[in-house]
Amino acid sequence: MNLHNAQFVVSAASLKDCPKDELPRVVFAGRSNVGKSSVINRLLLRKNFARVGEAPGKTTHINFFLIDESLYLVDLPGYGYAKVSMAEKQRWAKLMERFFAAERMFQLGILVVDARHVPTQNDVTMARYFLDSERPFVVVANKLDKLRKGDIAGNLEAIGQTLQLPRTCKVIPFSAQSGEGREELLQTILQQISID
Repeated sequence: MNLHNAQFVVSAASLKDCPKDELPRVVFAGRSNVGKSSVINRLLLRKNFARVGEAPGKTTHINFFLIDESLYLVDLPGYGYAKVSMAEKQRWAKLMERFFAAERMFQLGILVVDARHVPTQNDVTMARYFLDSERPFVVVANKLDKLRKGDIAGNLEAIGQTLQLPRTCKVIPFSAQSGEGREELLQTILQQISID
């Protein structure tokens, strides 16, 4: 698959705006400041493909990126940013409920968390959305480069326990900065959606 053949398709404010074709979808979710767009950019080896904002909460719609006309990478709105209005938080919650309730919206879920910290209650809620969907699901522990080597194993274990992940759910140590974990994430995506 040619990762360089990537294009932004649509920023969907509701489910009716989402693409209607049958291509597989890989969905990325995470807190507003966790580096979700940076993970997507690193995966595609592009600098500013998915928008990276100075201010958290930049992604307010469901953004679809078409990769080599073979699959979509889907960037869900970030959550947990304190400066967002209550109305915006409620809009986000309704959009997520509808997204996860709809059939065949995605083939693989990826929850991006901060490797340095115990996941928040919002992270736990999002993990539950993914687990309840009964779709394949992995966790990407980003910002690995900011951790001391001796802290990595303990932090990854704490992430798995806090999110109440089954043993089958992989936690991938990742650094959008250095690229560590990129190959593992890419292979996981390709295996789950059976594209070579």
